[in-house]
Amino acid sequence: MKFQITALAMLGALGLSSLAAAQTAPAANDYSKPETWLCLPGRAADACAVDLSSTVVEKDGKSDKVTLQASPAPSPIDCFYVYPTVSTDPTPNSDMSIDEAEKRVVAVQFARFKHVCRPFAPMYRQVTLSALRQFMMGQTPAVDRVLAYNDVKAAWDWYLAHENKGRGVVLIGHSQGAGLIAELVRREIDGKPVQSRIVGVMPIGSNVAVDDKGMFGSIPSCSAKGQTGCLVSYVSFRDTLPPAATSRFGKVAEAGKHAACVNPAALGGGTGQPVSYFWNRPLTQSAEPIVWARDLTVDTPYVTTPGLITTECVREGEFSYLKVTTNADPADARTDTIVGDVMIAGKADANWGLHLIDMNLAMGDLVDIVHQQAVTWKKSH
Repeated sequence: MKFQITALAMLGALGLSSLAAAQTAPAANDYSKPETWLCLPGRAADACAVDLSSTVVEKDGKSDKVTLQASPAPSPIDCFYVYPTVSTDPTPNSDMSIDEAEKRVVAVQFARFKHVCRPFAPMYRQVTLSALRQFMMGQTPAVDRVLAYNDVKAAWDWYLAHENKGRGVVLIGHSQGAGLIAELVRREIDGKPVQSRIVGVMPIGSNVAVDDKGMFGSIPSCSAKGQTGCLVSYVSFRDTLPPAATSRFGKVAEAGKHAACVNPAALGGGTGQPVSYFWNRPLTQSAEPIVWARDLTVDTPYVTTPGLITTECVREGEFSYLKVTTNADPADARTDTIVGDVMIAGKADANWGLHLIDMNLAMGDLVDIVHQQAVTWKKSH
């Protein structure tokens, strides 16, 4: 998963209209074809069919391996996921070929949800890392973000027509994917009959404008486990590196509104210790291998570190974000920090916070929120 420079984060902070559309609309995708999906129930070589085993690293440095077991009962709800900016295609918008980057991000961010909902993850012609690098350097690549949105809408429409069949569904996205999910909700769901099927909305790592009551249109922010039809959204920053004044994350332009922050580890407010699932691989090609504890070799795809971090939603001036504190203890064997900053010239960039691991910071909590929503949905339907 080649998250690189600030280009990755840029699109999660920009609105749909911030990038110009191409003049000639390409042909629409046919989402009845399995190859247009990364995750689709019954699809061969499904990107969600990955090893989810994890190593639990305790405070004393001891570890245990855990394999996530599938529930014996099928879930009554679905999850519809739109992935972030990961395409390594050289063109301004990606093609529809499934590359390692798209498969990897599903493993990192979405596959764990498959045990609490049926997973759906469409491919789409997203704005690529290459185009965003050019954008960051002041160039104007011929990107078409409307194409990306239209692809996601087409996939959603096909899902509703052929797979939903009245089931509840949770919408999940990160960064560019979160922006597209939020736009889909605004245009196609909020206040429309299909909203009755929405179990939850999770646009994470993007600025979702809510009012002082936490409302995203007619959708309230989640405040308790088991609540359905509600929003979970946040952008994350270290407590030691809050948003710089120039940051695009954690603030919105709409008067009287602020960026949503719902703490997955404490839906009712206050602080919480999230259940993190970190990807046990370097986030960039040049990064060093991650050391989770002294004299410990970890060979599972994921690592969870109980009690290592604390999270809290804060409002500071125009910024609203999830503050992440590492509960470091130099006396124990475990790592005293977590990896997830966007690095520029060897230094963490305060503009972007912990964007690379927004979802991993509270992955266990996010999955449990969806599980509890599924329980509620089943009881009421």
